[in-house]
This record gives sequence, structure tokens and C-alpha cells, in this order.
Amino acid sequence: MTNNDIVQKLWNLCDVLRDDGINYSDYVTELVLLLFIKMVHENTEAGTLKNHPLPPGCRWTDLNEKSGINLLNDYKRILLSLSTGKDNDGKPVHEDPLISAIYADAQTRLREPRHLEQMIKTLDQIDWFSAQKDGLGDLYEGLLEKNANETKSGAGQYFTPRALIDSMVRCIRPQIGETIQDPAAGTAGFLVSADQYMRTQTDDYLDLSAKDAKFQKNKAFIGVELVPSTRRLALMNCLLHGMEGDEDGVVHLGNALGQVGQGLEKADIILANPPFGTAKGGEASITRDDLTYKTSNKQLAFLQHIYRNLKPGGRAAVVLPDNVLFEAGVGTEVRRDLMNKCNLHTILRLPTGIFYAQGVKTNVLFFTKGSAKDKLQEENCTENVWVYDLRTNMPSFGKRTPFGEQHLKPFEAVYAPDDSVGACLQAITHPSNRTEGEYSFNAEEIDLSADAKKAEENQDADEQLIKSRWRCFTREWIADHKSDSLDIAWLKDSDSVDAANLPEPEVLAGEAMGELVQALGELDGLMRELGAGEKADVQKSLIGEMFGDVQ
Repeated sequence: MTNNDIVQKLWNLCDVLRDDGINYSDYVTELVLLLFIKMVHENTEAGTLKNHPLPPGCRWTDLNEKSGINLLNDYKRILLSLSTGKDNDGKPVHEDPLISAIYADAQTRLREPRHLEQMIKTLDQIDWFSAQKDGLGDLYEGLLEKNANETKSGAGQYFTPRALIDSMVRCIRPQIGETIQDPAAGTAGFLVSADQYMRTQTDDYLDLSAKDAKFQKNKAFIGVELVPSTRRLALMNCLLHGMEGDEDGVVHLGNALGQVGQGLEKADIILANPPFGTAKGGEASITRDDLTYKTSNKQLAFLQHIYRNLKPGGRAAVVLPDNVLFEAGVGTEVRRDLMNKCNLHTILRLPTGIFYAQGVKTNVLFFTKGSAKDKLQEENCTENVWVYDLRTNMPSFGKRTPFGEQHLKPFEAVYAPDDSVGACLQAITHPSNRTEGEYSFNAEEIDLSADAKKAEENQDADEQLIKSRWRCFTREWIADHKSDSLDIAWLKDSDSVDAANLPEPEVLAGEAMGELVQALGELDGLMRELGAGEKADVQKSLIGEMFGDVQ
């Protein structure tokens, strides 16, 4: 049984819970409260966890042999004990702040003992030995991904496709001893991926000294999450992947755009996908007093936090929507400040349809603090911006056409031509090693936009090169030709229409009026066929008074 099979089996349990009044949005939360107890049991049995993190009386073996109302009552008692650290008599059962955080305010909405019994039996019937091979943490993430794909709210708002997360991590190349931060952690996907990347480089940290291994498990990763229920999922995700963090766990509860974010130490690496949209309450909900440019745009505020919170030479990869690239006013000031203080060396234009909201256009910005020559440089740090267009004429991604690793490999190949760690890091600091031109996904067959054609004619550019998905633009060109907008595109989507090729306005208006007259005639005929001739005559008379007779 594969992890995908197990995820589907667990997801099918929702049909059972629906009879108990629990819908999809509550289902994952309901399931993971129980699933975490089971996974801890399996990890302990397999020796993955040396010490059982749950106190006696609150473990899987305290549940799976009971039935009826006693089972349901005992389960409620366990959730309360894990949440408060005390039993019904007020006696301490554990003093672990992390467990208390995971089960903070945890309550079950189950009313029927038989439904809880069925969930427990299903979990006991799973081939956990096979699941262990792929990792219980990956199984858990599969469940989060399933929820994100199946629901249009909730988890979908903070779940970034795993293929994109892993690609960003491979490009950033986290190294042992570096601190890695995510100020909008969600379910901790970026932090988990970075941890797994470094584990593969060090034989699951067994190649490290005891001191370095302890740093990786307890101090290397830090995330911030605003929503308590989301943080619960993140803490479970980290623990199931062997990431412990400090006494509050890897992911702390709080607002990165408030005092919690302001108190974060500077990081070597920041990986993030900040939430889309405008802050509720406007600028009042962004309470940082250290951000230079005041704004109610959460992405612009997060972007400021990220480049300000990097150590000299620190590097970041951040998912941001298109509006951050072209928004005027404060947006322009933030972009200029970014390019001044950091080397914004790469922009990846992502295809649409890979996030929960259809039509959202996003990008990944890759940058390092300081310049390519001097990490302590604080002005004029960006010399060239390399742009990879993975959006134009790409498929409409979704359930039927999933977005995967194969779509990102061409970008990774030009991002760092030599796949070695040293060469990849050098590609960031010495972009002259890169070469323009990459023609995946039939790029050479794509036409240029009208504006791009005009610009290229003036520059007498190489005709083949300008058809590539991978190009380099100087800081001076961005200032002179784009007024510091980073919405840089040159290929024309097959479905787009250039304004320069549109007919004159009066022609368009005439065509629209003709279509309207035809539609009115068809509606008139339909009403008469339905026996509403008198009403059709009245409507026709009214239209005639307004526009003249319509035949």
C-alpha cells in the first residue's frame, strides 16, 4: 500500500464523519488530532522516536481496545489532558509546552461513539510498515495536499505545491549550520523540505557531530504562523519529520507583520509564500514600526521584512503575486529598495492554476543580501535581473493537468548550469556564468508581444534569443524602460490580444450593437414560441421607444 493509497483511504473516512455533522473543512482537523496519536505510536514502535512524547494514559494503546461511550469519553479526556497538561482532577500529566501547543483548545465534534470506533479501526488496518518506508511525515503532508486540492478554502490558502517548494529549496541550497526562516509558515512545507534536503546530504544527519545535529533539530529552523489551527498542523508536520525546534516548537504563533516578526533574529535563508490579499484593517493590522514603507498590502510588507531580515550574504526565495511586480507608489519604492540593498538576480514567472485560486498569477523572486562582489554592500546591489518565463503558452494546470517537478527542471538547469552545490551558490554571486537562451515547452514557436517587437527592433536583438524563456535585463534597462516595474514579459500568449491590433473603437461598438440586436431578435422569437407573444410585443415596444424599431 502506497502513501497515496493511504491518503485516499483516510480521505474516504470523511464520508463517515459527514453523518456526524462534520464537513470537509473540519475533517482534516478532526482526523489529525487522532492521526497524530497513532503516528507517534508507530514512530515509537519503529524506533524513529526514542522517547514517547505523549504522557501515559494519552497514547494509542489507551484508545484502540475500547468501545462505546467509554471510548468517546476517554478520547475527550485525552484531548483535554494533552491541551491543559492536567487530568480531570487537576493533577499534572505532562509539562511539554509543545504538546500543549499542538492540542491547544482541541475538541472533538464527534457525537457517535461508533464513528470514532470506525476511525480507530481504519487506522489500525493500515499497513504502517509500508508507510514507514516513505515516511509518516510525507504521508501526513499528502493528506494536507489532498485537503488543499479538494477544498477551495482553508488549507488551500496556505498550501504551496510540493514540486515548487522542493525546486526553490534546490535552487537556494541550504547548508548545515545555516538558520532558515519562514515568516508565513502555513503547514511548514518550506521548512520541512529544507530539512529533508540537508538530511539527504548528511545521511540523515548521522555524518554530523553531536553539536551540529542538535543545532539542526533545535535551532536551524524557525517559522511564524498567525492562525492557531494552521500552526497545529505545522507543529505536527515538523515533529513527524523529526524537527523539534525550541520549547515552542519549530513554528511559533504570532504575526510576522507585528512584534513577533520584528523580534526575529536575522537569518541566512528565508523561504516563504506570504498570504495573498490586503491586510484586514488596513495598515493598522501591520504593526511593525521598523518597516520603511507603510502599506496595507501584506505582500509588500512581507517582502520588506524578508530582505531586511537577511544576514549579509543571506539568500531568499519568495513567492509573490504579479501586483507586487508592477504596483505603483509604495510598490515602486519597495522594489527600488530591494534592488538597492539586495542582488535581485532571478525572477521565475510561474504558470497560472497551480494555486487554489484560479487565475492567480505568481512569481518567485530569488535575491541575496548585498552585491555579487561584496555581501556588506548596501547600495546599488542589483546589476542584472535574469527572468525565466514559465507562464506563456503553458498548459492550464489543475487536477487533470498537475503541475510537477518536470515543469521546473529546465529552469533549474539554467539557474545553476553546474548542479554541484558550490557551482549553484556561485551562480548566485557570479551570474556572468549564466547564458541566455532556453527553449523548453515549444518556446521558439511563440510570437512576441507588440511592445516587445517594438523594443527589440530598436535594440537590434538576436531573433532566436528573444524567443527564449530565459533572458537577462540590466538594472539600467529596468529603470529606463520599465520605470522600475519588474513585470517583465516578452513572449505573447496564444490566447492574448494585443491592443495595437484591435479595430477602431467605433468598429468594436458597431459589432457589439449588431450582436445585441441579433440576441434580442432570438429572445423575441423564443417568447413567441412559448406563447408569450403579448409580453414580447410590450418589450419590443419599450425597446423601440429607446432605440428605434428593432427587427
